Amino acid sequence: MRTMAKSEPHAADSHDLIRVHGARENNLKDVSIEIPKRRLTVFTGVSGSGKSSLVFDTIAAESQRLINETYSSFVQGFMPTLARPEVDVLDGLTTAIIVDQQRMGSDPRSTVGTATDANAMLRILFSRLAKPHVGPPGAYSFNTASIQASGGFRVDKGAAKTRTEKVTFSRTGGMCTHCEGRGSVSDIDLTQLYDDSKSIAEGAFTIPGWKSDNVWTVGIYAESGFLDPNKPIARFTKKEMQDFLYREPTKVKVNGVNLTYEGLIPKIQKSFLSKDKESMQPHIRAFVERAVTFTTCPECDGTRLSEAVRASKYKRKSIADACRMEIRDLAEWVRSIKEPSVAPLLTALRQNLDSFVEIGLGYLSLDRPSGTLSGGEAQRVKMIRHLGSSLTDVTYVFDEPTTGLHPHDIRRMNDLLLRLRDKGNTVLVVEHKPQTIGIADHVVDLGPGAGTEGGTVCFEGTVDGLRGSDTVTGRHLDDRAAVKDTVRKGDGALEIRGATEHNLRKVDVDVPLGVLCVVTGVAGSGKSSLIHGSVPASANVVSVDQTPIRGSRRSNPATYTGLLEPIRKAFAKANGVKPALFSANSEGACPTCNGAGVIYTDLAMMAGVSTPCEECEGKRFQASVLEYRFGGRDISEVLAMSVAQAEEFFASGEARIPAAHKILERLADVGLGYLTLGQPLTTLSGGERQRLKLATHMGDKGGVYVLDEPTTGLHLADVEQLLALLDRLVDAGKSVIVIEHHPAVMAHADWIIDLGPGAGHDGGKVVFEGTPADLVADGSTLTGEALAEYVGG
Repeated sequence: MRTMAKSEPHAADSHDLIRVHGARENNLKDVSIEIPKRRLTVFTGVSGSGKSSLVFDTIAAESQRLINETYSSFVQGFMPTLARPEVDVLDGLTTAIIVDQQRMGSDPRSTVGTATDANAMLRILFSRLAKPHVGPPGAYSFNTASIQASGGFRVDKGAAKTRTEKVTFSRTGGMCTHCEGRGSVSDIDLTQLYDDSKSIAEGAFTIPGWKSDNVWTVGIYAESGFLDPNKPIARFTKKEMQDFLYREPTKVKVNGVNLTYEGLIPKIQKSFLSKDKESMQPHIRAFVERAVTFTTCPECDGTRLSEAVRASKYKRKSIADACRMEIRDLAEWVRSIKEPSVAPLLTALRQNLDSFVEIGLGYLSLDRPSGTLSGGEAQRVKMIRHLGSSLTDVTYVFDEPTTGLHPHDIRRMNDLLLRLRDKGNTVLVVEHKPQTIGIADHVVDLGPGAGTEGGTVCFEGTVDGLRGSDTVTGRHLDDRAAVKDTVRKGDGALEIRGATEHNLRKVDVDVPLGVLCVVTGVAGSGKSSLIHGSVPASANVVSVDQTPIRGSRRSNPATYTGLLEPIRKAFAKANGVKPALFSANSEGACPTCNGAGVIYTDLAMMAGVSTPCEECEGKRFQASVLEYRFGGRDISEVLAMSVAQAEEFFASGEARIPAAHKILERLADVGLGYLTLGQPLTTLSGGERQRLKLATHMGDKGGVYVLDEPTTGLHLADVEQLLALLDRLVDAGKSVIVIEHHPAVMAHADWIIDLGPGAGHDGGKVVFEGTPADLVADGSTLTGEALAEYVGG
């Protein structure tokens, strides 16, 4: 009998690599790599080099697609359909769990508690223990309304026998009826909707897009018969005012056309307030921000819950009180409950709340709206369900997990990544911060450039190997920005007095103007509350925050920045035709693909197939439109240009368009020279989207710029370019306030305001004001320690 040699490995142990061969997704150029399993691999490279295309769109996407295929076709019909990535071979995949940076939904009903399992468990706890008893768990939910109904239905018994049976139905919910569970009520400022000294015929409406010749808006009010269109609105009778503002939908005939008339307030609520603000055009968004104010609901005091639920208490606390507590305090309160009847629930709830504290989010409360979380906070909230997981041998995929983290907090995040790896999991991290790159077992550096200049593997190996390599990342890994010898002097100050937003403790601070001022502090110390929540509206501020850019695959840098407008007009003028012909979303669209450039075929539970349109060959325009030229190019050739090429093209000669050139200069200034004008916004990385937003705001007429973590998604080499851009803004007479943790930006500042000393109720105070050099010398705050270590390193 033959015995197997001990040294011969088991066949199952040979699958210790994830092999990728011939990856061509987005800008990847036939990438082939081997990634070790059960190790921490960090993917680096400049923004737009192809990191996300390789990690998320190839490895993680294929893993999820293969898992979805294990379900029945019936179940697959309810799941998102995923196409197979453009890759020749993907071998050795394990189940992928994606923890990305997508901001959590900004639905007004979504909170930290509802987005995790914490609220659901608290509702069960209170429904079992609280007195007076209100009802089942749903009765403690602000998303559930109380309903009562009764009626009858006929039951067919056959042979012409029918019987009517009565039914009654009731459900107890916890929703506050006044604000419908939103916690705030909206108030519309009527002075922003119309000028009451004028009549409707004289053009009283000041709502964007409401022109006097539009029958659907102004026309229906003028011709409805309910109002006198020639009488100034201020002189309307009580009944006319009621009909004008609040009348229920009523059928009317205007110029022979059947239309529905309704009061101005409900009409504005449906046409403007029901839409997401971020998806609106800038001038409409500005109108909504002017016209609508949100105030805390007076009936429920912002708790979103009915009076009965607020009166139902356990240990002198209602569920509203529990959700308002900081999570670390709530965890201690839950730990004090000793009720054997709900022991399994308490164990699960304690684990959930402890995970928040462990991941550095103990300063949040469960009633915090999820849309107000930063990208980094949202990502860490998603991590919570994986921390205590017993699963091993899975692939965790993280997208810049250190986003929004102070250097002090990055150490804690690094420990969590290593813990996941040490449980036997494969951890793949897309990251720019040297602190996290430094803990990698294996590094994959993509580049060498961005967009079409990227998409190749420049280096694969250890961190020390990367440091010694001649790649962009290797050369900049040990970069240190020096603290300035001389700083600019402020020109006046923005005075903030008695700020109490969220956790701020009556903060008084002068934010200097005319300089580069950095507001810093650990996550949750109150930075955003101080700047976004306390800066007076009259300060002429241009705010560039981290809210994502909304846009379909029809949106691109040219449409988003308004660049296409002057280009269309120039094409139209040069050829004596209408500007609408040069829009792929309007009259110039290819009729076969409706201007999409591709024909999409839905295959139910199978992945849909996109094929280039045969008629326009993916150019998106009618053939007749492409015959019109400007500067020797047709409109599709212009949209295929990169920002850098277009900047040169529109600068001089017969193709000179000053308005377009100015926008292109701004795009190049923020480091987006490699993007093509017609590239869909859906294919841009997070860092690219934020810089695109920054470029659009650079043309605004504000004197004060507020930037919220502009280094998000930026490579070490790109941070240098960002600092030069911030300097240019200040030198041009602007005041720049940056909320930031990146040590290079802190070192480059003229003035630093440091909040802390901790997070949540341990923060909310200004712990340092002064120059970066003074902060390093002071060294008493966590920021001072981190900056001294960075500058000294």
